[in-house]
Amino acid sequence: MLNDSTKHKGLRNQLVDTIERKGIKDKKVLEAIRNIPRHLFMDSGFIDFAYQDKPFPIAAEQTISQPYTVAFQTELLQVKPKDKILEVGTGSGYQAAVLIEMGAEVYSIERQKELFNKTRKFLPKIGYVPKKLIYGDGYKGLTEKAPFDSIIVTAGAPFVPKALLKQLKINGRLVIPVGENTQKMTLIIRKSEKEFEKHEFGDFRFVPMLKEVEKK
Repeated sequence: MLNDSTKHKGLRNQLVDTIERKGIKDKKVLEAIRNIPRHLFMDSGFIDFAYQDKPFPIAAEQTISQPYTVAFQTELLQVKPKDKILEVGTGSGYQAAVLIEMGAEVYSIERQKELFNKTRKFLPKIGYVPKKLIYGDGYKGLTEKAPFDSIIVTAGAPFVPKALLKQLKINGRLVIPVGENTQKMTLIIRKSEKEFEKHEFGDFRFVPMLKEVEKK
């Protein structure tokens, strides 16, 4: 049975207090993190650490992101109910669950087959059903479902993939950590067909986005 106890809920309240103190202001983001049982996304050996504000290892040498990082990226998206969002890097499914909890329609791409298979089965069990979960190359995005209100990349990208920029709606927002060893959190807003506005935030560390770049 998927267990979410009063103790877990109390620990989530403390976690929300922590990330709020670190500067997250969007009440809907905080509420989503308060509601989602993060411990269920982690291997049982890590359950005691689930509500610390830290990343932790999951399968396929990947990590579940630090809750503050999830909140920071989500806040930059300015999520509204019914927003159509593309997530590149499904991972454990935690970030997708936050977006679904906030009322978004989520399309998510995962490059690691092991994680894809695990998360595809797991998310519906706890009531979070993405519109579509795809095993594929995140650098290419998801042309057949574009354009998106926003796109979130949850792995460190050495550059901003052009395919993702093309798949944004006008006024759409792309949140992507850009860089090799450490990444600058980058927000790109599509102002018109050809014009993009770029904002950079602090340094973060993500696992690398797998370099399955299409050949020129």
